[in-house]
Amino acid sequence: MSDSTATTTEITTAPLTPERWDDFEALMGPKGGSGGCWCMLWRQSKAEHDANAGAPNRQAMRGIVERRQAPGLLAYEGGVAVGWISVAPRPSFPRLETSRVLRPVDDAEVWSVSCFLIARSHRRRGLATKLLEAACAFVAERGGRIVEGYPIVAGRRDYPEVYAWIGFDTVFKRAGFEEVARTSTKRRIMRKVLSADDA
Repeated sequence: MSDSTATTTEITTAPLTPERWDDFEALMGPKGGSGGCWCMLWRQSKAEHDANAGAPNRQAMRGIVERRQAPGLLAYEGGVAVGWISVAPRPSFPRLETSRVLRPVDDAEVWSVSCFLIARSHRRRGLATKLLEAACAFVAERGGRIVEGYPIVAGRRDYPEVYAWIGFDTVFKRAGFEEVARTSTKRRIMRKVLSADDA
């Protein structure tokens, strides 16, 4: 996969660039994802995120995109954005560094998958797995060696659909990730090694 659109059956994926901002905005909807997050949750401290919910978070994410840092990938079907995955080097997510549950496993340089957003019309169709596979290819192109995720354990009925934004462990397993840490009864840290140097 390259920065040009990559095709997987009828779904295509592409990095979020300034030219694709309107597509991202449409997918996020008027509430900006969950509670005005605009996918800034892990990119700020809790206090900053809570204070910036809504328009400030939107502007903060737009600033990242306008600096052409491509904070993730959009999935398209028929020219319409139907999915999103956030992926960037772990230091891009300061809140991970302060998390007791998701603290670093070791000193390896990893890229982190912090968020999924799937349009309601496309849920339960395997799109999260396709996005995760595309994210791994995106990271490999940029010289990344390890992709890491922090999913919720699937199969518990007390988790509402909103938890899909974190990702479920079953999705990561299907994309070839392996568990490297079990930090709580609910969460896992999972990795996929893209380079033999870190195998």
